[in-house]
Amino acid sequence: MSDIIINAALLAMLATTAFLALRLHHLFSVVILSGAFSLIAAALFIVLDGVDVAFTEAAVGAGFATMLALAALRLVPITEKPHKIARIPAGLAVVTGLLLAVAITDLPRFGDPDAPIHTHVAPDYITGTKADIGIPNVVTAVLASYRGYDTLGEVVVIFTACIGVMLILSGGGTGRTAPRHAPAKTLSMHDDPVMRVVSKVLIPTILLFALYVQFHGDFGPGGGFQAGVIFAAAFILNAIIFGFEQGRNAWPPRVNMAVLAAGVLLYGGTGLVAMLMDGAFLDYDFLRPDPRDGQHLGILLVELGVGMTVAASMVALFFAFTEWRLQRLEED
Repeated sequence: MSDIIINAALLAMLATTAFLALRLHHLFSVVILSGAFSLIAAALFIVLDGVDVAFTEAAVGAGFATMLALAALRLVPITEKPHKIARIPAGLAVVTGLLLAVAITDLPRFGDPDAPIHTHVAPDYITGTKADIGIPNVVTAVLASYRGYDTLGEVVVIFTACIGVMLILSGGGTGRTAPRHAPAKTLSMHDDPVMRVVSKVLIPTILLFALYVQFHGDFGPGGGFQAGVIFAAAFILNAIIFGFEQGRNAWPPRVNMAVLAAGVLLYGGTGLVAMLMDGAFLDYDFLRPDPRDGQHLGILLVELGVGMTVAASMVALFFAFTEWRLQRLEED
């Protein structure tokens, strides 16, 4: 009964937050509500025992995305401009809702142990993680070992998307580049003494926590994806508070691009080393004499590669979008 009350309360909070975010026109309030929505969703995932998903939602949705939106508010008007919204016919909305309601009835009962997801490969993952890999976090074992190919594809997609966005924002080779020196007042909260003092305590703590999440992901919730976002958030927060140029000096573009490429190379190189040691690509058993030790080492290396790529991508996209926006402001 208590679980039902908690779930109902969280769902009600989600619906209320979403409704208010849609109705308000003050962008700062909308950004805060969006962060609150992600935080409530993370709490709901925890109730449903999806701790790793909750961690990702809290880090990306409530943390990183909210921080990027707050940074964007330094470059745009604080209030939404009036505009016409194309209204969907009420009949179409009702029909869509009815179709979804009918489709839901064909789903397995919530928590049904005989549901296909619980009787296919999930039991093999759960039992195999303890026997073959020996780490407590089954999610990390699945992402970094059992489905290592899939995670490598995700890392390559992040790398490719980052490079593509940076090329587009830089003008695609047309010779138009963003200004090297951004106006200090455009993206800086350096005049706020509270922000300066708090950030000097908070930023090192964020970096330390990111390292903990990175290297503790095989024993508890976390891993390269979450750690990369948290690590990047510290440098972006530094740029927002102390200014764009200081942010670039703290993480120079050349260093960032080197880390971005090194993360992908570390992941793929781990697989190649396994092949050179008479194993298959990304077969960590051959990295050490004891197969379980090899699994531990392989997961550690590929998760580090994921964290490096994610962190460098987030920082690169932040500075690329900021430079692009500052250039538009100077042209206007």
